[in-house]
Amino acid sequence: MASELDICSNRAARNYSRRELARRVSWICGQWLIWLSPRTSFAWRRFVLRCFGAKLGPHVNIYPSTRIYFPWNLSVGDWSALGEDVFIYNLGYVTIARQVTISHGAHLCAGTHDYTRADMPLLKPAIRIEDQAWICTEAFICPGITVGRGAVVGARAVVTKNVGSWSIVAGNPAVLIGTREVGGA
Repeated sequence: MASELDICSNRAARNYSRRELARRVSWICGQWLIWLSPRTSFAWRRFVLRCFGAKLGPHVNIYPSTRIYFPWNLSVGDWSALGEDVFIYNLGYVTIARQVTISHGAHLCAGTHDYTRADMPLLKPAIRIEDQAWICTEAFICPGITVGRGAVVGARAVVTKNVGSWSIVAGNPAVLIGTREVGGA
């Protein structure tokens, strides 16, 4: 058991290359082009995000209050939507597939620290949200998680383990509460 954290080593670590630091500074300015755009200016926001390296389908809807930490670490498939106040903290790569809905206030967190080491190095585990999944209002997706095809993550759920295809999970931590039936009778 460690007797003391090594905060000096943590702060001294180079977590980003000079190129990435320059991109971050540039994106600080670029974000304003997103935030100040009218609510219905989806094409404009796609254009701006692509200029900063995001890979976006032609019909992706991203709202002006959505916060994307590193657009160059983001891929969003066609007909997907990132709602108001969504936060994509994508130190690691975040892949959002086709026809996915990320509802208001959801948080996808692809960054953490290795708390088992005294110097707590930065980790950047990727997140993958597969086709037709729905991440409901204010849900939290932890680093390194895959949400399967057609899955539903309930409002304010905290997802700490991978979610299977067509599963419905809810709670903190999220647990399986059912399966999603598609098509209907």
